[in-house]
Amino acid sequence: MASSATSTATLALCSSFQTHCNISHHRNQPQCISLSNTQSSFLSKTHHLLSTRSALPLIPKFSSSDAPVLEAEAKAEVGAEPEPTQIVETAEEKPKREEIFAVVMIGGRQYIVFPGRFLYVQRLKGANVNDKITLNRVLLVGKKDITYIGKPVVTNAVVEAVVEEQGLDPKVIVFKYKKKKNYRRNIGHRQPNSRIRITAITGYQDYPATTLDDEP
Repeated sequence: MASSATSTATLALCSSFQTHCNISHHRNQPQCISLSNTQSSFLSKTHHLLSTRSALPLIPKFSSSDAPVLEAEAKAEVGAEPEPTQIVETAEEKPKREEIFAVVMIGGRQYIVFPGRFLYVQRLKGANVNDKITLNRVLLVGKKDITYIGKPVVTNAVVEAVVEEQGLDPKVIVFKYKKKKNYRRNIGHRQPNSRIRITAITGYQDYPATTLDDEP
């Protein structure tokens, strides 16, 4: 029994020693890994991309707020169009009119008149369009620094004008009514008028003038 147990232990020890030797022998041999065609093509593409990226220069990254100013200026120079040159034409200055006005009476009404302006007055009897008229009832003539005051009119002062149009005023409704009499009348009326344009104010130079210094 003792000899059989000893032989069994010896066989177990020999088998473990042989296994250990086989393991160490396999560790020393270089291991070979077999790859499929798909895996090998993927590895070659990855290697090619890595080599290409290493060859490209490094480009710094900028955020949207820190974009380089040079690119914006270059785009502005490319997109900007040359401004057209503006030609300024200087018009000849016209001589200013003499600042003068007059107060004239026409048909019982007083009007302030200025040379070059027009006004509507009551119908002038016997005057036709484009007729030249003279208004001699001049009550006052005024300038920038001097005044001619008539007593009651300015002697020899004349306002020259031209008749431009003979027309009618806007219609005025005259309505008459009497209660309890069945009386109603609706009448319209348009007053005739004349439009005249003032051309000149003359003849006042010999009349005594009044200035601001002469006032008490």
